Amino acid sequence: MSSLTETQTLCRLVVLISGSGSNLQAIMDCCTDGTIPAKVVGVISNQAQAYGLTRARNAGIDAHCLDHRDFPSRDQYDAALMDLIERLNPDLVVLAGFMRILGHDFVGKYLGRMLNIHPSLLPLYPGLETHQRVLADGAKEHGASVHFVTAELDAGPVIIQGRTGVTKNDTPQTLAQRVHHIEHQIYPQAIGWFAQGRLQLRSGKALLDNQTITA
Repeated sequence: MSSLTETQTLCRLVVLISGSGSNLQAIMDCCTDGTIPAKVVGVISNQAQAYGLTRARNAGIDAHCLDHRDFPSRDQYDAALMDLIERLNPDLVVLAGFMRILGHDFVGKYLGRMLNIHPSLLPLYPGLETHQRVLADGAKEHGASVHFVTAELDAGPVIIQGRTGVTKNDTPQTLAQRVHHIEHQIYPQAIGWFAQGRLQLRSGKALLDNQTITA
């Protein structure tokens, strides 16, 4: 990834989290050092105790908790979340461990402008507990995928993947540690492509430099 030049306009990122925010930290670090031409303008969590909110506040970034339990329905939560995001005026919405399934209206509003990272080599192992499922199946390879968010869970076009071998001594914890390291590399890479105007969603396909990505 090339360094930021002074003439580039920074891509405005809003990051949604539910937990510790390690991917958020990796993204913030790449924004700060100029590796990617982007700026995190807001962080939103559905969990008040999410440490990622502290990371954001320590970096001087607007941090908000919007607790889904305060809303009687998913649609009402999604509507409030959209209102909050719109006030932050993002170019790209980044899901970084946001443990909420988003409704069709929400996804439709940000289609082509929302990315997610998933701890598996999609389309393998969508959903939860991917490390345990990989080990249970005796898979030889594992990893992480960045993809555009579409209405179907973890099924949007894949942008980039990182891989690691699985050994007989691996546990869910050791796999998670290696996969997290991969995530911290590939997520800023994908965001950088978007920020540079190189990455887009067109006709249901992810394109990089106008070429269809084949993961």
